[in-house]
Amino acid sequence: MADLSFADDKTASRFTLHDGDDLVSVLDYRDDGRTVALTRAFTVPTFRGHGYAAVITERAVDAIEAAGDREIIPVCWYVGEWFEAHPERAGLLQARRTS
Repeated sequence: MADLSFADDKTASRFTLHDGDDLVSVLDYRDDGRTVALTRAFTVPTFRGHGYAAVITERAVDAIEAAGDREIIPVCWYVGEWFEAHPERAGLLQARRTS
C-alpha cells in the first residue's frame, strides 16, 4: 500500500485509488453544488480485504472537507458505516431536515 495514489475524476464524478498502476477502488458521487452524495464505494474483487475502501473514503472525505463548501450525504452503506466508526467527522454530514 506504499504506492497509493488518490484522484478526483470530476468528469466521471468518481474518486479513484490506484496502487501503483492498478485501479483498486472507486467511490462514486453526485455533487449538486451544496452537497456531495457519496453513492457507491467499490473495490475491485481481487484487491478486497486490504482496507482500500477505508482509504478511499477517508481521502474523499478529507478532500471534501478541504474544499470547505459542501456537506456530505452518505448514500452508500459502506460510507455510512465509515462515518459511524469516525464520529469525529460527523460535522461534515448534511443535517437531517425535519418538517
